[in-house]
Amino acid sequence: MATAKSIDTLDYKLFPSPRNVHRIVFEHQVFVPYPYALIVMDEFYFKGRYSLFSACRMSDGKMGQVATFEDAADVEIFNTKFVPD
Repeated sequence: MATAKSIDTLDYKLFPSPRNVHRIVFEHQVFVPYPYALIVMDEFYFKGRYSLFSACRMSDGKMGQVATFEDAADVEIFNTKFVPD
């Protein structure tokens, strides 16, 4: 089993989703505190590129996921359509 390398930022320790087409941390980010929620990014029909990461928030150690977006408008699409299971 291959292990994913983590990406450390000032705010998060990130682990890329194996489903990511782009393994880039884009400028626009949303943290959701649901580490086990299944988020199928293709179903949101974003305008720009995006990526999803499992995440540990550095400020408080809270686990979750971080969705990152190239286009700022996609943040609103995500926030509107995302419903945790």
